Amino acid sequence: MEKNVKKPTLESTLKSMDTEETLDLLFYRPIGYRWALLCQKFGIVPNVVTVISIFIGVAGGILLGYVDLMYNVVGMALIVLANSLDSADGQLARMTGNYSRIGRILDGLSGDLWFITIYIAVCVRMMHQGWDASIFFLAAIAGVFHVRQAAMADYYRNFHLYMVKGKNGSELDEVAKLKETNKTLPWKGHFWKKLIMLFYINYTQGQERVSPSMQMFRQQMKMRYGDDVPDWLRNQFRQQSKPLMKYTNILSFNTRIIVLFISIFVNLPWFYFVFELTVLNILLLYMISKHESICKYFVNKIVLEK
Repeated sequence: MEKNVKKPTLESTLKSMDTEETLDLLFYRPIGYRWALLCQKFGIVPNVVTVISIFIGVAGGILLGYVDLMYNVVGMALIVLANSLDSADGQLARMTGNYSRIGRILDGLSGDLWFITIYIAVCVRMMHQGWDASIFFLAAIAGVFHVRQAAMADYYRNFHLYMVKGKNGSELDEVAKLKETNKTLPWKGHFWKKLIMLFYINYTQGQERVSPSMQMFRQQMKMRYGDDVPDWLRNQFRQQSKPLMKYTNILSFNTRIIVLFISIFVNLPWFYFVFELTVLNILLLYMISKHESICKYFVNKIVLEK
């Protein structure tokens, strides 16, 4: 007689209500949850779901390059489908406990590949509408800032999760440990893994470089408490950090993809690049300033407590 296996709930597949966005809770997470249940049933692992989402998202991005609304709508639908699968891979990982750092890196890479395709497609579209090749320069600048915006949003979200849920509830990394781990891995037989890790180390270094006060805060906590962060510090940090989580969500996927789709619908695709370079960069600077200020406050508090 088979044992009844309790089906995981939707809530159990979420990272934290503090960091979830309204659109995700209403749309992407419920769809991702159903995808995750289906994949669990057939033994499909999270990384396979991520790879599938990459191909679907890239196909959708290509279709945005056509000056034809029918193609564009199909492309948008594919991007939405890809993002629901991108949600599903994380939910599936939490369902099954099948986590890996390579999976996290692959998950971040999927969004980068979608947007690289979208940027190129939009530039080709604009050239067909009379723009010259200089539009690629504008797209490249927007892309550089896009990477920084998304990286810092991801970093602040994971630091918040670390403070609220502890080490096991977050995907927060640090460069020193990543380098140490990568050093022990030989190139022979692990070439691609080591290469991917080198890119990820560089990515994490960029996050740490932009957040010096947060690094000092992490160092002070480690010296004073180790991994056993006291409840008073967790609660007080959460109180100050939680209101900023809505900004990390704006800098992630949903807001920018809505602006992109609107820009395509009204046939003003250049507006999306301007939006990234102005509104999202202002938001990024505000977010960095606020998080650094919060971390300085808690560094001083820990020092005084000593």
